[in-house]
Amino acid sequence: MTGVDPAPSYDGQALGVARGLLHALLPHLEQASAGAVTVDQDARISWINHSYARLLGATPERLVGRPIREIIPATRMPETVRTGQPKLLDVMEFRDQQFVVTRLPVVEQGRVVGGLGFVVYDDLQHLAPLMGKYRRLQEDLAVARRALARRTARYSLSDFVGASPAALEVKRRARLAAGRETPVMLLGETGTGKEILAQAIHSASARSERPFVGVNLAAVPENLLEAEFFGVAPGAYTGAGDRAREGKFQLAHRGTLFLDEIGDMPLALQAKLLRVLEEQEVEPLGSNTVQPVDVRVIAATSRDMDRMLAEGTFRSDLYYRLNVLEIRVPPLRERLQDLGVLCETLLEEIALGGELHAELAPGALDVLHRYHWPGNIRELRNALAQALTMNEGERALTADDLAAVLPLRPAAAEETAAGERPAAPVRPLAETVAAAEKAAIDSALQAARGNRSQAARMLGISRSVLYEKMTKLSGKNDI
Repeated sequence: MTGVDPAPSYDGQALGVARGLLHALLPHLEQASAGAVTVDQDARISWINHSYARLLGATPERLVGRPIREIIPATRMPETVRTGQPKLLDVMEFRDQQFVVTRLPVVEQGRVVGGLGFVVYDDLQHLAPLMGKYRRLQEDLAVARRALARRTARYSLSDFVGASPAALEVKRRARLAAGRETPVMLLGETGTGKEILAQAIHSASARSERPFVGVNLAAVPENLLEAEFFGVAPGAYTGAGDRAREGKFQLAHRGTLFLDEIGDMPLALQAKLLRVLEEQEVEPLGSNTVQPVDVRVIAATSRDMDRMLAEGTFRSDLYYRLNVLEIRVPPLRERLQDLGVLCETLLEEIALGGELHAELAPGALDVLHRYHWPGNIRELRNALAQALTMNEGERALTADDLAAVLPLRPAAAEETAAGERPAAPVRPLAETVAAAEKAAIDSALQAARGNRSQAARMLGISRSVLYEKMTKLSGKNDI
């Protein structure tokens, strides 16, 4: 048989299997592979050709009859014989070499009686173009997945942490919003978790499998906002390129568009946004055609929208179009009873998977309760991260650790309150009265969460009188 090594004598059954394989397959394997070997049911070599033996640094006569794992410790041929499962295109290591091999079980009358293995490539350099293409495909896939991850919601309602009455009311309204298709307006200070809430509403809605696209209007230059929202037609302006670029509305088609800091939107764009919401179609910059879009909008702002409406800096028709279902997200100082569970959750995230000792020592929570938290949950996270970094995560965070990273230390505040205060300078009566009125109005607006009608009722005056006083005081006191 031309090109096939004569098989050294071994035992009858193994030799019979080997001869059958030789006559049927080995002439082809000699041409198509860098080596071939057969083993019996005990995974002992029953036949091996010269080319494979040379790769292993021996002759066929020295290898036949020996356990294959004794020759090639990394081989998985015994596993193939034991399980009867083929191993196709596996990478096998031998000394400082790597082979691409295939292993097949030999079955006789339903019983595995041996195995056949052959080397497909003895030099992986032959596979370099294929591996390069595979790596490029993997990189393209990773880029696509990252892009998709940016357009899907990462948070659910369980990520809005808290069990206080205020937090529970927010979650109740969020569930209500998730079950409807109406626009939602999230009102609250910065750092209160409005984006988490927006993603949670999307995740619980019927659009959860569709894109979630967010845009922070305060972070986009005004001259780029229209292109960012509605897209750009090829060649619309110098540098636009010859390919169309989709805007946020097109990217969010059939999904949810989150408009963060909607109060920062310029008036000119507000009119165009209103038209898109009413017509459900967009016209890319530089294009004469319109594209239909199906988008559910969730807007958020930390601005005083009542004041902006009164001043005319935000269109009332757009505001009422967006504010169909309103959710006020309370500041942290109004739900301090959630501090414990918030700290536990945030420390677990900050602690790098358990590498740092992240917990609060007794008394530490009291320090946090006495602080006013103007930056809300974002500031709380920053304070915990700073304190954890300063003590290097070696022990629980103490009251002193936390007091050291807060802008105003509670201990210092208590000392000031207990000690003598310097006498206040005498001011004209009109200034004193104006300052007192301003403080009362500010306090009422804060307690009413910006609702001016409610603030007026709390002050015992009409809404018109409240506006009159605010206008009168605005020049002096910047209300």
